[in-house]
Amino acid sequence: MTALSVGKDIRLNSAEELEATLRHIGATRYHSLHPFHKLLHGGELSKGQVQAWALNRYYYQSTIPIKDAVVISRFRDRATRLEWRHRIEDHDGDVGSEGGIERWLKLTEGLGLDTAYVESTEGILPATRFAVEAYVHYCREKSQLEAIASSLTELFAPNLHEERISGMLEHYDFVNPDIMSYFKRRLAQAPRDAGFALDYVKAHATTPEQRAQVCNALIFKTNVLWVQLDALQHAYVEGHIPPGAFVPQETKKAN
Repeated sequence: MTALSVGKDIRLNSAEELEATLRHIGATRYHSLHPFHKLLHGGELSKGQVQAWALNRYYYQSTIPIKDAVVISRFRDRATRLEWRHRIEDHDGDVGSEGGIERWLKLTEGLGLDTAYVESTEGILPATRFAVEAYVHYCREKSQLEAIASSLTELFAPNLHEERISGMLEHYDFVNPDIMSYFKRRLAQAPRDAGFALDYVKAHATTPEQRAQVCNALIFKTNVLWVQLDALQHAYVEGHIPPGAFVPQETKKAN
């Protein structure tokens, strides 16, 4: 495999080989493996660095329902639209019910960030914006199959959420269970969403070429997630914050 594709030597002659390759991609490329996550979950970051992560990640979280609306717009099949629609509700919420975006704002508020500033996205890193917008563009321009396949990183999310909840609660005195509610909710939502997407691609990718497209879509999505952490590492761990981006006030490493 390369940074872009599975290459030509991977066997993708069945749905089972497709799933095995997808799981291999997750095991070797999911952003849980990134050094920044090791620092975050191990208590090695300052409060300001954790703020920078939550601020930048907000842009991704708040764009997910936009991406999902794009995916829905690709389908004339009502059943698929109905299945996909709850993803938008999961993040946007509904009248009288809290969604994932509100739960993420609980996190940023609990970390001491001004909500208006977070929602403005004025302080996020350029690479964050470019990566997230590339994801929306991908789902708009690629095939329906690839648009759905790009969501398959959710197969690997629950383990990361569990690690994040336990690690951050253990290591940071400025983190409490209430502000971690986003991740607790996703422990149930992500497997449901991933199950549908996996069943869909296994049923609809019927040729080796289509299965390769599915795998390449997942590789693309892992790159979208990985590069956001590259940018955080470069700016807030190595100290190269670009002009105009958020500058943490608290830089002392957590105990």
